[in-house]
Amino acid sequence: MEIQCQYRLKYLFIFLLFLAIEVFIAIFVNDKIIRPYFGDIFVVVVLYFFIKIFTINKIKYLSIYILLFAILVEFLQYINIVEILGLSNIKFFKILIGTTFDFKDIFCYFLGAIPLFILDYKRRKK
Repeated sequence: MEIQCQYRLKYLFIFLLFLAIEVFIAIFVNDKIIRPYFGDIFVVVVLYFFIKIFTINKIKYLSIYILLFAILVEFLQYINIVEILGLSNIKFFKILIGTTFDFKDIFCYFLGAIPLFILDYKRRKK
């Protein structure tokens, strides 16, 4: 039980670290490289460690599921789900879901998922 608590705290710390980086990028960085690309890479990492806080090692292929979720959200942007649901006038949903589809975002999600996949793979090997 104590070991699980240590893992949860470790994952919480990593989550908060990457969340802080993500928020910093969103608020203070307005360029053509870091914000659009590293923001998308880190969002996959943030989601991964957030879920790890609660599940530890219970989800075997978490990195793949996170990647598929990110791709789903990008697809929802492609079909303009914010507009379809009538949420386009609510800034929160425009930011949360996004409004612009871009294949480069999917590539960034893959880049963010690769180290997570390796982490999962190594953990399964133990």
